[in-house]
This record gives sequence, structure tokens and C-alpha cells, in this order.
Amino acid sequence: MPQLPLFVLEESKGSVELFPAVWSAVEDLTLSDPKVRWDALERLLQLNAHRFSPIVAYILVTRLAEPELALRARIVQAVGEILVPDAAGQPAPDEVRKSLAYYLSHLRTRRIYSLLQVAAYDSDLEGHVARLLDPCPFAGSHMLDILSDGKAPKGVRQQAANMIGRVGYLDALPALERLATKLEARLNGQKSMPFAPPSMGAEGDLLPAIHSAIGLLKAP
Repeated sequence: MPQLPLFVLEESKGSVELFPAVWSAVEDLTLSDPKVRWDALERLLQLNAHRFSPIVAYILVTRLAEPELALRARIVQAVGEILVPDAAGQPAPDEVRKSLAYYLSHLRTRRIYSLLQVAAYDSDLEGHVARLLDPCPFAGSHMLDILSDGKAPKGVRQQAANMIGRVGYLDALPALERLATKLEARLNGQKSMPFAPPSMGAEGDLLPAIHSAIGLLKAP
């Protein structure tokens, strides 16, 4: 685990005064009341602490499994914005972005699933979700497991296929092609049945997303 400074600022003037406000907001972000957590996040964003503090950026990564989906979506947006220039065209400090990429590279199934839920909840955040998944070399494998899980919600499974293609996990291509072939065979067999099992319709809805991902991975 890298050693993180509290703030990375070209000019440290005024940063000491921010410490109490930042620590108070970070503490509130861990409390049980969702309204308190919402307020804490907004305070951190108003201070711009997530863009200048590697520790705050790390804390936000730990909240990617936030139980309140709308709040989680706001966190995903905030973390995603760290990785792109701000409205003035200024990037976050290198140290913040590098430490953030380090922690994102260690995402596992729970947080990856949580990110896919956000993408399914708000398609406008797909770009941020893809940006957060990109540093994680294991995410493609985890998303294949989610995509193949018949108990997972259809929207989450569709987003798993979408993100595999969008981020570009080439190692997942053979498994995607096998899954597409399997689903196509099942759907073709279904045509000869007078009554189709309800689950088949849901799985059939996955095929466009899977074919789209395959196309993206095969694109030159």
C-alpha cells in the first residue's frame, strides 16, 4: 500500500485550515444515516478534496459498494471525474491519479458488481464506470462470471457484457463467443417448444449486448 499524503497542492497555503473540515466529512461518510453520508460527500466535493487528497480519493473507492444506489452513483461520478481534467482543463495531481489507479486495479467482484449496478441504474454514468474499471486487469474475468450468473439481474448482466467490450478485455473474447453460441443454441431449440420457459426470454435479451461486446473486441 503506497504512503499517501493528505493533500497534494502546488501551494499549501490554506490547506491546514481544510483538515478539520475534510476529516469531519470523511468521518460522516462512514455513518449509518444516508442523509448524513450524502451531506458528507457534498462537503468533500465542495472542498474539491477528492481531487487534491489521495486519502480522500481512496476513501471514496472504499465507498463504491455504498448501499444507497443513488448515493453510490454520485460517488462513482465523483471518482470518475478525478481521472479527467476539470472544467478549466486542469488534471488532478499525478500523485492523486496514480494512487487512485492503484486502488482501482485491485477491485474485486463485489465492487465491480456495484459499479455495474450503477451503470444499469443510470446509463449516463457508463463512461465513468468504464473509466473506473479500466485500471483493473481482473475485471474482465469477474464480469464474465457476473454475465454467466443466471441469478443476477438482466440489466447488470447486460452491463457486464457492455463493459467488457467498452473497456476492451480481449482475454474475455473466447468466453463471450462460447456464451453467445450457447444462448443461440438454446433459443433455437426453444422455437420448437410450444411454451418457452420465462427465463429464456431474459437470457435472449443478453445476446445483443454480447454480440456488441464481441464486435468491439474484434474491431481493428
